[in-house]
Order: sequence, then C-alpha cells, then structure tokens
Amino acid sequence: MSTRSTSKEQILVVDDEPSIRRILEARLSMIGYMVHSASNGEEALDLFHRHQPDMLVLDVMMPKLDGYGVCQEVRRESDVPIIMLTALGDVADRITGLELGADDYVIKPFSPKELEARIRSVLRRIDKDSGSGAPSSGLIHIGQLRIDANKRQVFKGDERIRLTGMEFSLLELLVSRSGEPFSRAEILKEVWGYTPERHVDTRVVDVHISRLRAKLEEDPANPELILTARGTGYLFQRIVDREALAVPAAAPARNGYSRVEVAPMAMASSVPAQAAAASKVNV
Repeated sequence: MSTRSTSKEQILVVDDEPSIRRILEARLSMIGYMVHSASNGEEALDLFHRHQPDMLVLDVMMPKLDGYGVCQEVRRESDVPIIMLTALGDVADRITGLELGADDYVIKPFSPKELEARIRSVLRRIDKDSGSGAPSSGLIHIGQLRIDANKRQVFKGDERIRLTGMEFSLLELLVSRSGEPFSRAEILKEVWGYTPERHVDTRVVDVHISRLRAKLEEDPANPELILTARGTGYLFQRIVDREALAVPAAAPARNGYSRVEVAPMAMASSVPAQAAAASKVNV
C-alpha cells in the first residue's frame, strides 16, 4: 500500500500491526513523505526493490522474515537509512539491529512525534545534495585513507569503503575537531539530533564507532584513527594541516578541509595510552 505525496522522499514502513501502519501512513504523509507499507519481511523486501525508498522504518518482530533479516538483506546492497522499532526489553536485543547496520532505534510503545523527529534528523544528516563545494576543498588524506566530504565518500587506496549516511556523518564530525574528544551526548546531539533521555541511547554511538573502526582501521582491535577518550567519549587522531599551519589566518571552514596528514606523535599526546589501546565498546 502507498500514500500519494508530492515529496521526493519515500519511506517504507514495515510492521505487522495494522494500527501502527495506519497511524504512520497518515502522519508521515501529512508532513510530506510518500509512504509505502508492508506487513512482513518478505513483502518489505519486495517493496524495497520496487520503490527504492529513502528510508525504512522497520519493526523487529514480524512473520515470515523478521526485522533483523530484512536489515541484513538490505545492507547487502544499500546504505539507505534504517530506523528499527522494537518492543524487546533486553538491551542486547535492541543493539542487535544497530550491529546489523540500522542507524537508530525507537522503543515501543513510542510517540509518533518522537519517531517523526528521528526520521527528519536522519534524513537531514544523510542528504545526498549536501557538501556541493569545489571538489578539491573537501579532500582529506590520512595515509591510505581518503575522505571526500563533498561526495560523502571514503576510499582506502583505490577501494571505496561503503559507509551508511550516519556513519559518514559521525566520521565527518570527529574529523572536524580532530584531536579533541567528543562526549557520547555531544555526538548524539550533533549526528542524531537528539539529547539522550535514557542511558541506553548512548549505545547507538558505541555501536557506530565499532562499525567505523571495523571498516576503516587496519587493526580494529588496536585503533589508530578513532580513539577512545577514557571517561569522555571518542576522538579522531589529531590531524596536521600543513596549509593551515603555513597561513594561520586562513584556517579552513568546518566543511572546507584542505589536504591533511596524521601527526606522527598525535596519539601519545592526545589521549592516555590506556585509552588509545581501547579497542571495543561495551554494548
């Protein structure tokens, strides 16, 4: 089922409860989205391939194929943002969706306004048209790693590393103040657009950090780029911008990075050795 809308942004709502589908179809279409809905995982994958939506709102517990299975299948071929809906009480069950590639989760029962705010925030952060400056102004080189802030792409050597929109937004935030730690609460506010109301919300950050390390670090167990600041949160290895050092008054804008490289001794000076060796987050 779909609801007509003039908006280019399409949302696929997947839930086996008809009442939830009806409420979300009505509310999301009223604020300008085109809404498609499915009642089980198999139908969701069929609609996903037919309509290529801009976002999935995905229930966990469903017949035929559950939300975890749908998330896995979608992530094999797409980085489309996914928000999971879960009624599961165990924290580990909630985190499973994030580990499989979801961008965020909302706990049932939920406020439709809260979900709408999460949707707007995620879509805003992964806007495909963002960063349309001059191509050379958004390139960052760190060893074999190349970050293109304009195209929102990351390469390791000649190989493109697939990041979801939220993963790239998180990386971009950390790099924007390299060498300075961000608390989990700061990251939640800047990347996900909300202040954590419950301690468990910070686990969203922890799992995304783990996913980034797995994709970007040579040895995720001993990260050299994305470090843990003990008692604070996370930081990106300090970056030395030679052009900025040569002309201090012409410091680059937040999204106007120049060619940069990692400072050799940055890790030792930026964070205690114990924190730099931290490899995994406790989720």
